[in-house]
Amino acid sequence: MNKPTARAAKRAATAQRILQAAREEFAADGFEGATIRRVASRAGVDPSLVIQHYGSKAALFTAAIQLQQNTPAAAAEHVLDVLDLRIGPLPPETAALVRSMLTVPEATQSMKAHLDERIANLARGIGGDDADLRAALTVSSILGLTVARHFLKLDSLVQATDSELARAAASWLTAIIDPATPEEPDGAAGASGRPRAGDPDPPDEATTA
Repeated sequence: MNKPTARAAKRAATAQRILQAAREEFAADGFEGATIRRVASRAGVDPSLVIQHYGSKAALFTAAIQLQQNTPAAAAEHVLDVLDLRIGPLPPETAALVRSMLTVPEATQSMKAHLDERIANLARGIGGDDADLRAALTVSSILGLTVARHFLKLDSLVQATDSELARAAASWLTAIIDPATPEEPDGAAGASGRPRAGDPDPPDEATTA
């Protein structure tokens, strides 16, 4: 490996380490509470390197809250997968984005763009009358559950196990997605207790999403 390539690889690795440290710092303290100095400390670098790589705290925050796109899946199955993810511990970038989405313009814009994209994809998947509205209600419900469990820490939601909460939430999510047919499609079981294809006589609460 020649020296320029080695330097580029080292620089990229440092930038990634800073970005991961920023996600953790913003997730813990939000935009207002996080500092460049603490991000640098988490990453094990000098604060000047953080500025060299990202320019400012605001630019670093914008980079840190970018959410990865998911591979499209069947609409109801995809919603249940998202539900499983949001009930469990949140990735640092998601926690940072949700924590700051009402107070930081960059987070507000990023969250809106992400949710609008999720709503559009889900609406195309479920089809039918009022698909856009039903998709928006589904996405908003999962966001509300995320906030209530991980940030407000409502007693009933915190005390429930992941499986209990996912199983209970599955029924009303499926009812929004497809009011006429509240059964979920066959698929692998997750935290929501979804049955595998061919399982005999699954209980009603496990077959709704």
